[in-house]
Amino acid sequence: MSYKYEYAGFWVRVVAAIIDSLIMVLAIIPVAWIFYQGDYDLIFATGLSEQPQNIIFDLILNYIFPFLYSVLFWIYLGGTPGKRLLRLKVLDEQTGHKLTFGQAALRYIGYIPSTLLLMLGFIWIAFDAKKQGWHDKIAKTVVVREL
Repeated sequence: MSYKYEYAGFWVRVVAAIIDSLIMVLAIIPVAWIFYQGDYDLIFATGLSEQPQNIIFDLILNYIFPFLYSVLFWIYLGGTPGKRLLRLKVLDEQTGHKLTFGQAALRYIGYIPSTLLLMLGFIWIAFDAKKQGWHDKIAKTVVVREL
């Protein structure tokens, strides 16, 4: 590899996740606003609207879009926009190459156990020698910072 890397720690990854969350909110809210014609209760899923929710639309916006956002950016750019802005890359642990689709999908699915157990899978990053969360260990990935 022509670049030098160091493992990316907990806090820089938190900042990258916040940036990515803001990007996704900025993409989702206008689309939901147009689709639900400005009905705040449907846009923010409060359950108070007199109009029915569109389950297919909500599934796409809440589950499929974030999945594709993360997985496709990991595969094609080596990281999501938040990670890339901070000069971070998600790479295969063994080879240092970009992720395959299967590996990226497994990493994303690995967020479920990382989140469900009191976020311990993410907190693990702060204490692990390679700064891997449980989702990284499951998919055999590392997050590195370009030097």
